[in-house]
Amino acid sequence: MNRFFDIPSDLQHDWLGLIGLHLREALLPVLGGLLLALPLAQLCVRLRWLYPPVLWVTTVLYAIPSLAFFVVLIDYTGQTELTVMIPLTIYSLVVLVPAIVDGVRSVPQETLAAATAMGFGPVRRYLQVQLPIAVPAIIAGLRVATVSSISLVSVGMLIGNQGALGNLLHDAQIYNRPELAWNSVLTSAALAVLADALLVVVRILLTPWMPSATRAGKSKATGTVVRTEPAVPALEDAAR
Repeated sequence: MNRFFDIPSDLQHDWLGLIGLHLREALLPVLGGLLLALPLAQLCVRLRWLYPPVLWVTTVLYAIPSLAFFVVLIDYTGQTELTVMIPLTIYSLVVLVPAIVDGVRSVPQETLAAATAMGFGPVRRYLQVQLPIAVPAIIAGLRVATVSSISLVSVGMLIGNQGALGNLLHDAQIYNRPELAWNSVLTSAALAVLADALLVVVRILLTPWMPSATRAGKSKATGTVVRTEPAVPALEDAAR
């Protein structure tokens, strides 16, 4: 067990240090992708003709192998974390943009009309009505993007010590220590599971108006279907 956590000194980090580095290199690109995707998705909602080319460009960029991205960027950003995080940020857009667009488009027209009648401008309507109702779809996209980013960080080992836990795979071969490979795989998987679970909790906290599993089906006492309309509480909260 001691050898499992005995990290070679060439990595310049202990086990917890590698976890912190891995999370930083994985989560910052997802946050950056979200900040880019929010206004881009709103443009796609308002200008419907823009959505197909945006989706096409993000899909083409996602199809570029991460190693090829690194090779292109390394002349400009060197063997740094930035070389790893830029491709991961771009990759997240292929998931986040469609998730936000679909979530915003799911807002009933009656709700938008009511918000407009209450004096909401386009920006306020987007931030206080459309986005809150689209939270489940956005969180679903974030879950996919986050898990994908956590797994892809390990590819950074190909450009030096920028792969965080992925560097353990490289050292496992150099030092003939398979336990380091198990450490990398199991720790990365645990981080992905924990991050996904945390996002589920965030979704539950941000959407108290969504029915729980026990309320979504038929009530045992009455046999009736229990439903909750998300647009009503979201609009009421925005008006306060």
